[in-house]
Amino acid sequence: MTELKVPSIAESITEVTLSRFLVKDGDYVELDQPICELETDKASQEIPSPIAGVVKFVAKEGDDLKVGAVICLIDETKKSEARSPKSEEKKSVVNIQQVAEKKTEIATTNDKQQTSNAHVTPVAKKILEEGAVKITEVKGSGAGGKITKEDALKAVRAKAGLPAREAFGRNERREKMSRLRKTIAERLVCSKNSTAMLTTFNEVDMTAINKIREKYGDAFKKKNEVSLGLMSFFAKAVCNALEKFPAVNSSIEENEIVYHDYVDISIAVSTPKGLVVPVIRNAESLSLVDIEKKVKELAIKGRDGLLTMEDMTGGTFTISNGGVFGSLMSTPIINPPQTAILGMHKVQDRPVVIDGQIVARPMMYVALSYDHRIIDGKESVSFLVAVKDFLENPYKLLLGADPVELLLD
Repeated sequence: MTELKVPSIAESITEVTLSRFLVKDGDYVELDQPICELETDKASQEIPSPIAGVVKFVAKEGDDLKVGAVICLIDETKKSEARSPKSEEKKSVVNIQQVAEKKTEIATTNDKQQTSNAHVTPVAKKILEEGAVKITEVKGSGAGGKITKEDALKAVRAKAGLPAREAFGRNERREKMSRLRKTIAERLVCSKNSTAMLTTFNEVDMTAINKIREKYGDAFKKKNEVSLGLMSFFAKAVCNALEKFPAVNSSIEENEIVYHDYVDISIAVSTPKGLVVPVIRNAESLSLVDIEKKVKELAIKGRDGLLTMEDMTGGTFTISNGGVFGSLMSTPIINPPQTAILGMHKVQDRPVVIDGQIVARPMMYVALSYDHRIIDGKESVSFLVAVKDFLENPYKLLLGADPVELLLD
């Protein structure tokens, strides 16, 4: 009998949550077949079987387990007697399909019999017509199977993928807070309470970048197999600006300020389980293509829950893009131990004055939240102005400086 224990994932992690089993109790598993998924405060990780055999659960889904705790037992002696979930699945597919088809036939027949004799109130009929729902698809709850207004509303909401809503309902439900959500909550509160956070704002004219993306976007994607998005431009602008203002790229460790001669950019990514911040390392040395490929890779891994501890560890500066959700302006919260975070927002046409004329331009509000203990107001504002300048003048962004200054130097 072999014990499958919680492995040591990282030095800072002493406890994990058993989020779910990937096999059933009593199943036969092969060597290296994933058995369960553990959730840490930063990411999820699948745990493979160290041996082939029959699984016997010890822990339960949702349990908080210490490193070294037993998850399950694997009996390698019952190999020949065990049932394989894959083989059983293949054998039972035909029977399951037959039973499902039979049940569907019976249900459909019953529904047709019930609804054929049912009456529909005029209000309910109008609601169903406007919602493009057939009367035969609705089961009435009124007297004699009559389809009421409430029945019609539920059917329309169900077709639209909306949850059923009870009139004047006051129901509640409770769910255990995930380890990731608890960690996010603790870090955000810690950041607000332990930093002298201040936010400065500016706005960026996105005309030049939009023209580049419109003109070269298709060729860029065809050549590199990745889209030319906004994140690569902002990442490069941040890297160039951080060279001028190193305090914005620093961190506090006890009584010392640590200045970094590299830029590891944390990209805030929203996943089904919560907000995570994977890191693009040495972004200052990457091209637009390299950054876009890395952003795509991290976004896919975040969506599929495949981010590792290495992907999430570190970071000297964070960029958060609330604009993808429609945010026009916000005050992002610093990601400790970093000292600053840049917030991107929605690009929106607004009237601006250029050369004395009022014209419509695609504008974006940008926000820089910073730790005032290290970064002074002059540095923060100057940094954000530098980011704005690089974005509005892409030739400076690509060269890292004004071409005229380079020529004179």
